[in-house]
This record gives sequence, structure tokens and C-alpha cells, in this order.
Amino acid sequence: MALAINGHPPYHVLVVDDDIELSGEISRYLESNGFRVSVAHDGVAMDLILSDGSVDLVVLDLMLPGEGGLSICQRLKGPAHPHVLVLSALGEDIDRIVGLELGADDYLAKPCVPRELLARLRAILRRKKQRPQSPRATSLTYGFGGFRFDVLSGELIAPTGGMVLLTTGEFLLLRAFVLRPQRVLTRDELLDAARGEGAEVFDRTIDVQLSRLRQKLSQFADRDLFKTFRGAGYMFNEPVARM
Repeated sequence: MALAINGHPPYHVLVVDDDIELSGEISRYLESNGFRVSVAHDGVAMDLILSDGSVDLVVLDLMLPGEGGLSICQRLKGPAHPHVLVLSALGEDIDRIVGLELGADDYLAKPCVPRELLARLRAILRRKKQRPQSPRATSLTYGFGGFRFDVLSGELIAPTGGMVLLTTGEFLLLRAFVLRPQRVLTRDELLDAARGEGAEVFDRTIDVQLSRLRQKLSQFADRDLFKTFRGAGYMFNEPVARM
């Protein structure tokens, strides 16, 4: 049972994770440490719980069914929304950076020590009591080969200044490559990058999606921006810079 701490009503934490066993473990641990805890396994259930306005902090997994965690993180912005701690198996530095740029207050990789999660949650709540919340990023733009690509909105501007229209699958693939340039990405890594964002990107369609993306970019470039490594994967063979 959640109890008041130092005279303050128990903070309400919402754990959003489709791993039923893990979310249950986190819930029980936080409850044993004085928090009120709710659990949701997707964005729809999360929104229902958030609708009563009592949630102080969301512990958010990125790889969710339906709407992905990055999209959810981006819309949980502003003082009217709860704070966000991303807890994800995507633990590379670039995943952490993107999560924080999208507006997360902190980012913790799975698996984690429960005591560290507890300490991070308490630190977020303590900091936010002491100072107003900073505005969250609404754009995150990278440049390559004369293109400008916003990895949050999906807007791709060609060197000529016109907009290049991308399907959801093409956007997710390009985002994965731009955030990990000049590195070979396997099909499994590309699938993980796209999974949970509402796009139907499967192993058999990666080649087709990439072929279409190559065609769209080749209209404005005099070289192929991608390299194929047979049996290994693909590489975005272009320097990328934050703008």
C-alpha cells in the first residue's frame, strides 16, 4: 500500500511496458518503496490511465505494440504532462541521446538494478520540485549530402529545397541509418529500429523499402548513399552532421 512520504501524498508512477512479468516486478518493487503504481501495456491503455491527471511520472519502454515509445515520449511534453523516464533494451548512446532529445527526463537501459531505477525516479521528482520544466525538443535535424532530415517529424528536405515524401517505413529506415551512419546494420537491427512504431516492416520487405528509399534519394545525389554487404546487411555510406 502506498503511504505518504514526509507528509507528501504518494507519487503516482505509471509503468508502460508490454513485458507483463517485468512490469509486474517493477510495480511491486516501487509499491514496496512508497509509490502508487499503475501499469499499462500499450499507448491506448496508457492514455486511459493518464486521463485522470494523477500520474506524476511515466516509466516508458520504447518497443511497444501499436504506437512506439518514441512517439509517445514526443507527445508527453509540456508542464501539463507527467515526467518520463525511458527504460529500454535499446541501450546504445544514440538511443539514449534521441530519447533525451525527444523530452525524456532520464534514460535507463535494461536490464537495470531496481535500486538504480528507484534512485533515478526520486532524483527526477526531486529536481522537478526545485525548478520549472524546460521545453522539450520539437525537432532534431541532421544533414547529409545536401539533405536535411528531421528525425522527429520525418521531414526530409532535398538539396534543391523541395520536400521528399517518405512512407512511414521509409522514414523509419532512414532514421535508423542516419542515427548510425557509416556502420553496417543487419536486418534484425533495422527491424528493431522500426518495430513498435505502427509500421509493418518485416524481414522480407526490408529490401523493397530500402530499394524505394534509394530511388528517392538518388534523384538528388550523384552516388548511391547506401552500401550492401551480402550476408551482413546495409550501411549508410555518407557523413552525417547534427544541424
